[in-house]
Amino acid sequence: MYTKKLISALGLAGLVVASFSCQDHSLDIPFNPPTISNQGVALPFTVLGNELGVEIRNGGFGSAATAHPHNPGEFYAMTDRGPNTDATGGKYFPVPDYTPRIGHFRMTADGKIEKIGEILVKNPSGQPISGRPNPAGKGATGEIAYDLKDQVLAPDEYGLDSEGLVAMKDGTFWVSDEYGPHIVHLKADGTQIERLSPVNINTGGRKLPAVLERRWANRGMEGLAVTPDEKTLVGIMQSRLYNPTNAAAINRTLTRIVTFDIATGTTKQYLYRQEIDNNSNSEITALSATEFLVVERDGNFSADGSVMKHIYKIDISKATDVTGDFNSMDGMLVNGKTLEANTWDQLATAGIVPVQKTRVVDLMQALGNYPHDKLEGVWLINSNTLGIINDDDFAIWSDPVKKLRQKTLSPTNGTVVDGNRLYLVKF
Repeated sequence: MYTKKLISALGLAGLVVASFSCQDHSLDIPFNPPTISNQGVALPFTVLGNELGVEIRNGGFGSAATAHPHNPGEFYAMTDRGPNTDATGGKYFPVPDYTPRIGHFRMTADGKIEKIGEILVKNPSGQPISGRPNPAGKGATGEIAYDLKDQVLAPDEYGLDSEGLVAMKDGTFWVSDEYGPHIVHLKADGTQIERLSPVNINTGGRKLPAVLERRWANRGMEGLAVTPDEKTLVGIMQSRLYNPTNAAAINRTLTRIVTFDIATGTTKQYLYRQEIDNNSNSEITALSATEFLVVERDGNFSADGSVMKHIYKIDISKATDVTGDFNSMDGMLVNGKTLEANTWDQLATAGIVPVQKTRVVDLMQALGNYPHDKLEGVWLINSNTLGIINDDDFAIWSDPVKKLRQKTLSPTNGTVVDGNRLYLVKF
């Protein structure tokens, strides 16, 4: 399945190369990683338990990744809300009290990954949260949480479906999620300091634009970055908003980037044009104040057909700020319609310019093969090297009859269990 090429310090065959000025806040001390096979290296995991004959792993460290701001060769990787599978009207939570967490990892001189520790996310009182959905008025997506006996589980006011991660130089973290969507500031021990939510969500404190509440379930704020001066958070929505409704949002390649000035709370919004209808933007990483790396990927496995796993360099400096009415659920209107209800030609006629984008990595070309469905975590290692981590979904999958099954590297005939692996690519 895999080619025999090695990732060398000089480059990578078949990779698209682009130059840029890298000023990321996490690269104060450059780290030159060891050479590893293009088959990647596994992240360590433990076993949470066995439910209905399926092993559930405390892996899941692939929803986001970011460099340690001070220690070369170390990085953080984050889980989402925890093990879950599809249920009618919601999700099964086979480990109902699982707490979303940030894993602290180190890459060793011989190319292995060591786990240094875990930071559990906690509410303002210091109690571990769960990944169960929020109640009405607090960021609910309409999903109902069930245990495996089909009993409804209580919602969690502080629950997070965590997807984006920033590690600050002062030891704190910022995390974005898919429920509210929320952006949460955490102490070094994971305790919540502040929760930013769209205007109409009753969590108190400072607010995000009201329009973001029209995310669809499981397609919230999937990526989060901070500018090198640590003044501005930059989040990206995974897919189009249902704005004003799913049916009316006819522009299926339009998604939004949101900036948040940490000191003032001022926000701006920009448009990103995806390559495929309802595609997924699952990570954003800062290179400078206006340039970022963005992951755009489908949900396919290479074992079962064509795949799209790309990383783009984007520039927001010439893009139009489409903030519109901060307090309006519709946001900016063009031609009397929401942005998502306009075609790209209509938006261009109205003078709206999306972010500029250039593809810098095609992971299938770079590695010869990328077997996972979910490319989600990006560790910016140095000025031309990325660490790529997949989301393994705790090694479980939905099953319409059995409720859950083992996740493998092919949905049709796979036997190899999916696991978190780190790959190195040059760009």
